[in-house]
Amino acid sequence: MQLSTTAAVITGGASGLGEATARHFAANGAKVTLLDRDAERGPKVAEEIGGYFAQTDVTDEDSVAAAIALAVEKMGGITAAVNCAGIGTAEKTIHKEGPHSLDHYRRIIDINLVGSFNVARLAAVEMAKNEPEPDGARGVIINTASVAAFDGQKGQVGYASSKGGIVGMTLPMARDLAREGIRVMTIAPGIFMTPMLAGLPEEVQKQLAADVPNPPRLGDPAEYGRLAGFIVEMGYLNGEVIRIDGALRMR
Repeated sequence: MQLSTTAAVITGGASGLGEATARHFAANGAKVTLLDRDAERGPKVAEEIGGYFAQTDVTDEDSVAAAIALAVEKMGGITAAVNCAGIGTAEKTIHKEGPHSLDHYRRIIDINLVGSFNVARLAAVEMAKNEPEPDGARGVIINTASVAAFDGQKGQVGYASSKGGIVGMTLPMARDLAREGIRVMTIAPGIFMTPMLAGLPEEVQKQLAADVPNPPRLGDPAEYGRLAGFIVEMGYLNGEVIRIDGALRMR
C-alpha cells in the first residue's frame, strides 16, 4: 500500500493527532474523510486538505455507518482507518466525594474503546470488498492506545482501562481479518502537544517535557501522523503495538 493511493477515514480528524494524520496523508496524495463531532472545525480542516467531513459520534452505530457510507461514496472505497477520537478525563477509584463515577467510567470506555471497535469493524467490511493488491492487501486499521495502557498513573483508571483494551484487541483483530488481507496496528503515544495539553500553563508543559528521557520534549502530533503513514506503507507490520514516547515510562 502507498499513501498516494490510500483512501482513509480518520476519527478525531478535526484536531490533535487526528488532524495531523489527516494533513500528512493528504499532503502525500491520500484521499481523506474526517469523522469528528466538531461540526465547526471539521469542515474547515477538510476543506483545507481537500478532503471530506462527516459529523460522527463514534459510539453510535448508525452515526458511524452513515459516515462510512459517505466516505465510500466520496472516495470510491476505504483502504485505511485511523482511530484517533478519544477523551482523557481523570478520576481516582475513590476520592473525597466517594467512589469513581460509574457513568464517567462507562463514558471513557464507550468513546475510547467501544468507539474504536465500532469504526474498525464497519470500516473492515468495506475494506474486505477491495480488490487485493499483489500481496493480498486490502486495507489497514490503525488504533490509538497510550503509554497509560502499560503504566497508567493515579487518576487514570478509566483511561488506562480503555487504552489497555485497545492494546488487547490488536492481535485478535489482526488474526480475525488476516483472511481478508486487512492489517491491524496500534500506536501508543506518550505525552503529545494536543489541544488539551496546549491549554496547560507553560511551566506545567515544561515539567511534563522534562520527564521524557530523549528527546526531552512533548511529542509533535505530526510525528504521530508520519508514523501512521509509515504503517500504511509497511505491509509487514501487523498485529503489533508501537510506542512513540521518547522512552517515557510514567511513574
